[in-house]
Amino acid sequence: MGVSGDAERLLQHGGNLAAARRLYPRAPEPWIDLSTGINARAYPVGALSEASWRRLPEENAALALEDAARRAYGAPESACVVAAPGTQALIGLLPLLAPAKRVGILDFTYSEHELCWAGAGAQVETVDSLDALGGFDHAVIVNPNNPDGRLVPPPALLALAERLAARGGRLIVDEAFVDFLPPEASVAPLLPPSGMIVLRSFGKAYGLAGLRLGFALAGAAEAARMRRALGPWPVSGAAIEIGLRALGDALWRDEARARANQDAGRLDEILRAAGFTPAGGTPLFRWIRCADAHGAFRRLAGAGVLVRAFESQPQALRFGVPTGEAIWQELARRLTMAGL
Repeated sequence: MGVSGDAERLLQHGGNLAAARRLYPRAPEPWIDLSTGINARAYPVGALSEASWRRLPEENAALALEDAARRAYGAPESACVVAAPGTQALIGLLPLLAPAKRVGILDFTYSEHELCWAGAGAQVETVDSLDALGGFDHAVIVNPNNPDGRLVPPPALLALAERLAARGGRLIVDEAFVDFLPPEASVAPLLPPSGMIVLRSFGKAYGLAGLRLGFALAGAAEAARMRRALGPWPVSGAAIEIGLRALGDALWRDEARARANQDAGRLDEILRAAGFTPAGGTPLFRWIRCADAHGAFRRLAGAGVLVRAFESQPQALRFGVPTGEAIWQELARRLTMAGL
């Protein structure tokens, strides 16, 4: 696969259907976009109040949203929660708030962490062990990891955070895809240890990525710096209203978790039948192995199925999880069309 122009855009992030259509103009429409890890079953938003659009958000409403997030994520009352317009905004903000000379990142993972730290002037290194991370100024762990689903147990994260904090460092834990895993997979209930900042995505689990809402869980000092940097009204009135509604809906969350796990298992079966080897992932995406991933990516794209390929991982692909019986049937048909 080439790495320039539209091909490069497809390697950087999922969801870029415009670039895919330009590269594969003869692909059947509509495309089946499995290039992201966003829940295909979105939370039913319902009607919003007129005030959510017409008025600036009230401070007490924003604080209520942050408290709803804290409770939904199982964090204790002593943990501070900061709402932001998506976790990507927080990923870009942290290098400016806590500068570092050397930053370690665990494993091949979401590339924006490296890009943002390097853009702020840090020397960034990817390592393959927790022990190695202890020698850096700050460390970043995506947990579960995107794109392969690797999971570090929370007690190990706490030990690393304490090791870094003793040297004035920070551990940033990106839990963007933890929502549909068992509760004990998240480190949020164990907060706030010194030196740890946890990022949580709203849009992925709730299928509302376009809302641009995310949260940071941190100690009081770090939370105060983030609030000052984000300024007043960091999230919209609509985001507050929808977030309050969704985060308080434990029944929907439990049902969505069960459905996502069931759908992930169904996708694994379909991918095995197509000759792929499921090798990890989360309930919102599957990580597969195949001998020629880039060739399979091109065949899939030619059949109108967009997945994620990675320049440095020529034997792996990431598939988002579809939903809806018609989509499942069409996916099976297009896998056959692609010769898989």
